[in-house]
Amino acid sequence: MIKNIFFIPTAVLLFSACSHNNQSIEKQIAKDNSSNKKEIILSYDEYKKQYDSKNQKVINKPFNTNSYLLSKQYESTLSSSNKQENDTSTLSSQLPKKTQVFSDFYNEWKNVKYKMGGTSKNGIDCSAFTQKIYKEKFNITLPRTTITQVNVGTEVKKSELIPGDLVFFKTSKTDKHVGVYVGDNKFLHASIKGIQYTSLDKPFYKKNYWTSRRIID
Repeated sequence: MIKNIFFIPTAVLLFSACSHNNQSIEKQIAKDNSSNKKEIILSYDEYKKQYDSKNQKVINKPFNTNSYLLSKQYESTLSSSNKQENDTSTLSSQLPKKTQVFSDFYNEWKNVKYKMGGTSKNGIDCSAFTQKIYKEKFNITLPRTTITQVNVGTEVKKSELIPGDLVFFKTSKTDKHVGVYVGDNKFLHASIKGIQYTSLDKPFYKKNYWTSRRIID
């Protein structure tokens, strides 16, 4: 009887102690949960570490309007860059074709003599020569004279010439001369010496250079 009486208080104390411990644990868990609910501000690198490769998402990453705007700006820049590269690539692919066209035309006309007012292989002048090139090779009709051809197309700088541009010279107070730029700082024209290639750096033409016009891209 004494043993049973002694056992009951002991059990009560043990239960009371367990209950107290459980309450303490529950309070601690509640405290931890409360602290976990607080907003956590992490750096970009820390967020990057939380990247979930399975779901392809960034866990708890806040919406950043700046990152969206930057990506749009980058996309626009990239698009513009690609366009410029494509334009340059297209232009570069056309240059060998133009160069070959001028080479072929030179071979067809290289033995023709210069003749003021001439328009055929019996004799031809500079503006008739450029007119023939554009009509026969590009199906473009240019005006007949140098002074009218200089008003066709768009003006380009000498440093920006590409094959096919017309180059003009003031050879005297009244006379004008025209030829077709073919690349490598040279132009093809009907000179008083006949059909020939001439360097733009040749002193006479360098001194008397007037302007350039782009008829085709």
